[in-house]
Amino acid sequence: MSGRVLRLACTAAVAAQAVLAPGPAAAAPDPQRSVAQLLTDLQQLYRQTEQATETYNATTEKLERQRAEVTRLDRELTRARLALRGSRTDAGQLARQQYQSGGLGPYVRLLLAPDPQHALDEGHVIGELARVRARTVSRLTAAEKRRDRLARAARKALDTQLGLAGRQKRQRDDVRRRLADVERLLAALTPDRIAAVARLEQQGITEAQQRLTTSGSLPADRAATPEGDRAVSYAMSQVGKPYQWGAQGPSAYDCSGLTAEAWKHAGTPIPRTSQEQWEQLPKVPLKELRPGDLVVYFPEATHVALYVGGGKVVQAPRPGEKVQVSPLASYPVLGAVRPEGSPV
Repeated sequence: MSGRVLRLACTAAVAAQAVLAPGPAAAAPDPQRSVAQLLTDLQQLYRQTEQATETYNATTEKLERQRAEVTRLDRELTRARLALRGSRTDAGQLARQQYQSGGLGPYVRLLLAPDPQHALDEGHVIGELARVRARTVSRLTAAEKRRDRLARAARKALDTQLGLAGRQKRQRDDVRRRLADVERLLAALTPDRIAAVARLEQQGITEAQQRLTTSGSLPADRAATPEGDRAVSYAMSQVGKPYQWGAQGPSAYDCSGLTAEAWKHAGTPIPRTSQEQWEQLPKVPLKELRPGDLVVYFPEATHVALYVGGGKVVQAPRPGEKVQVSPLASYPVLGAVRPEGSPV
């Protein structure tokens, strides 16, 4: 964590060119404020950016599921239309047969037949033809209803997809505006003030980690399960790769992208976003953590890291940073969850 703000400032220009779209953004805090106030401003901006990122990630997941649903409904609608076409062909054949027989019902034909006894002997044939006709009409009616139902469902699903796509674009623009605030604030600081902010940040992390240690909240060393060990190994192999909002590897990650991908490689898929991971996975006390568990941060559950043991986590911290091993108390801890046994 040491020198985080300084490293971030050095990469600010490159990051801005890579992810920021032109357009208006909110004014960044005054760079002439005290070092403590500047650190508070930066931490708040990063927190807001990550919250916007996780919101964007959640919408992206919903959009992907909705696209799959639209595709499924379209396939079903195609099959329903083919079935309806076949039913209409059968109905057409019945209509032609009815026309060729003079349009008379079976009982009228029986009365007018020159040999009524012979017609009665063929009654079972007439009955079977009536049953075939009834089944054909019933099948045609059901096919029409199914086609209409699927057409309405497909239209509704597509409207939902378009709405999610619009929401995703607005959320993407929100992330970019917040990143622009961070970049402008960093660009306005002198190297000395950046270094002072970095020192103050590191001091706060050290003190928070010490408080966890003295309170007995840090876990004792525990062995990882085979699944947890695979998740840790994967996450550790990503150390040094850049943070990129919305990314889930293999070349870059955001915080929940790293944890989700690590557990996917461990054989246990988990939700994509930090909020979903916090809400849906089983909670575990901090002092019972074992390697592979997830540590969730901030009251809104907007950041997440993977516990590796020894009071450390591996995480994709924030824009401008790289995947790294950090003290567990790098951010305000909300709690922890255990992916193993997740029903997701």
